[in-house]
Amino acid sequence: MLSKIAVTKTLEVRILFAVLVVILLLANFLIVAKERTLADGKLMLLELAPRDPRSILQGDYMVLRYRMAGQIAQHSSELSEDGYVVVTLDSNNVAAFKRIYISSTPLKDDENLLFYRKRNGVVKLATNAFFFQEQHGKYYSAARYGELRVSSGGDAVLTGLRDAKFQLLTPADSEDS
Repeated sequence: MLSKIAVTKTLEVRILFAVLVVILLLANFLIVAKERTLADGKLMLLELAPRDPRSILQGDYMVLRYRMAGQIAQHSSELSEDGYVVVTLDSNNVAAFKRIYISSTPLKDDENLLFYRKRNGVVKLATNAFFFQEQHGKYYSAARYGELRVSSGGDAVLTGLRDAKFQLLTPADSEDS
């Protein structure tokens, strides 16, 4: 009887260990993919719609809404829950919505993919929040663009906020001015 219990416990430990290894491998894969996007991704600026600064226990954050999301939402009948849109960049790297991506239509040289999610009828791009240290909200109040790094596959990582003159906003820059 004890040997069956010991075998069962050993098997449970092995299964638990295997599941833990799979979870850690998956987490590391996702981290490496994001790091690759940060290092090699194309710089893309998305114009912000009105922002909403809020306070939470661990610090402050700004709720981000992108103007382009509203433009994409106008095509809601064509949108799946998850998909890609085609954007072009101007000379300041500001992205402009061009069309919903259809895989049978090849991209032109000046076109890029950007991943979107549609949840409860709301289109979301990249992330919808920018976190910053407490008391630093005033430095980001001039934000007009979200700065993204976007992989060739359309996955985006928010890297900062920029003002109307396309300058990166940081507390250190604001303290000097």
